[in-house]
Amino acid sequence: MNPSDKLTIETPEQITLELPLAGIGSRSMAFAFDILLQIGVMAIMAIVASVIVLPLRSVLPGGFLAIATAMLTIVYFLVHWGYFIFFEIRRDGQTPGKRRFQIRVIKESGRPITAMEAIVRNLLRAIDSLPGFYAVGLASMALNKQNRRLGDYAAGTLVVYDKSPGHSHAIWNIWNTGSALPEAVSAPGKLSPEELTLIEAWLNRRSALSAATRRETAAQIASVIRKRTGIEPEDGQQAEDFLESLARRTRDTAGYR
Repeated sequence: MNPSDKLTIETPEQITLELPLAGIGSRSMAFAFDILLQIGVMAIMAIVASVIVLPLRSVLPGGFLAIATAMLTIVYFLVHWGYFIFFEIRRDGQTPGKRRFQIRVIKESGRPITAMEAIVRNLLRAIDSLPGFYAVGLASMALNKQNRRLGDYAAGTLVVYDKSPGHSHAIWNIWNTGSALPEAVSAPGKLSPEELTLIEAWLNRRSALSAATRRETAAQIASVIRKRTGIEPEDGQQAEDFLESLARRTRDTAGYR
């Protein structure tokens, strides 16, 4: 993978992680999936409205049909524009389409997006979609190495591959606590919850890393854990195996069930 196709971020513990940037193809397929869901929802709403309203036209006041049509138009507008904003806020940068194709919106720093950033990047879809078929957005993505549309530039966001939906955002949730690991050394021979979260976040993202980056990052994390806890790997044990055994052993204790 070309270095320009990856986002390199550094945790507060100076551990470097690399996340592959989502390409135009993956983003387009995720968008198409979301649009199909929107169309399905709108079609169901139209059918329900027809079944309820049309049979009553002859007995309802004259202006009722106009009011119902206006209300339905407003709901359509909210579904169209609110869909992406709602899911990206509620699901940490993932709409159903993005989840289906294993991609996620994040900040340039690698942290989770905020509600304001989700709103900004999605309101700019109005410009990205001009003059039709998302021509402006596609052109913007094709002309920069990070595949960013105008909405991404305005909000300061990127879209990356996220191969671990079950443990998504664990590494960024560590940042949100204020620091990745406590300043004090952990109890000898025992992982803290923050240290366990760091290990499991890496274990569940390692498949997206190159072999060299995977080994290097495992060695960095293992070094941090060894200094914090005093736990040493077995003779000849590789860093990745060391981290796996630590996570498994810690999860098997009552304190982490």
